[in-house]
Amino acid sequence: MLLNASGCLDALVAPEVARQFDGFVTKTITPLPRDGNAPPRIAETGYGMLNAIGLANPGREGFLDDHLPRLRELGIPLWISVGGFCAQDYADTCGVLEDVEAIELNLSCPNVDEAADSAAAIVSACRAATTLPLYAKLSAAHPDVASVARAVADAGADGLSLVNTLRGLALDPTTLQPVLARGTGGLSGPSLKPVALAAVHACYAATQLPIVGMGGVATGQDALEFVACGALHVALGTVLFSDPNAALRVREELAVVQTGDKHAAAHTSEKMLELSAKAVA
Repeated sequence: MLLNASGCLDALVAPEVARQFDGFVTKTITPLPRDGNAPPRIAETGYGMLNAIGLANPGREGFLDDHLPRLRELGIPLWISVGGFCAQDYADTCGVLEDVEAIELNLSCPNVDEAADSAAAIVSACRAATTLPLYAKLSAAHPDVASVARAVADAGADGLSLVNTLRGLALDPTTLQPVLARGTGGLSGPSLKPVALAAVHACYAATQLPIVGMGGVATGQDALEFVACGALHVALGTVLFSDPNAALRVREELAVVQTGDKHAAAHTSEKMLELSAKAVA
């Protein structure tokens, strides 16, 4: 399954892009609305992109009343990203969600204060609140991410999303002051890929859980490497900012690297374009 990484695609603005995926992952939803961090909150670097959005979202009530009904019109499976500042925040949101493909628990956003409870405690609370599949999104910044993966698996997680961004800093070359208003931000893009592959490899060996692999995926070869390390699904993130139709291209390239057959790749591309056109119509 090919997914978008949470926060890297607004399906209500670009529904035709969202329909290129096998499922759409929402921006992270918190109990109350959030404006996010002050601008500037995105910076390009020579190593990837830094973002300090800060979980800007309409809040649980606004999402359920307005955004979710419109997202259902996409006609593709929905994964809801859930965030909060304590276990109960997460559990309360999980408890009111229904008829969605899965819930992704954002346990590792580097741009807001972390939840007071442990990842395992949050998963446990959410497991008690819902029967929907729960995917725990973890950070590779933990010195032993495999131990965290085992803990959330024991607490009831059905799968893992690996990895979230890593905290980074970019300086203005003239002032030598941080570019982002918050100072640091989450690093994504190509430089994250080796770290993400290592986390997927370690966490799959530790848990055997289904994994959504993400972090620097930009080509079919990248996707194949994540699968080789243990990922069942793959998500595209930063690449969507420069190539909104990356999902179609990655599918085509994946067909080539898997079979070496350019005809198969062409057929895959034509089929995806056909399905996309029908979905838009």
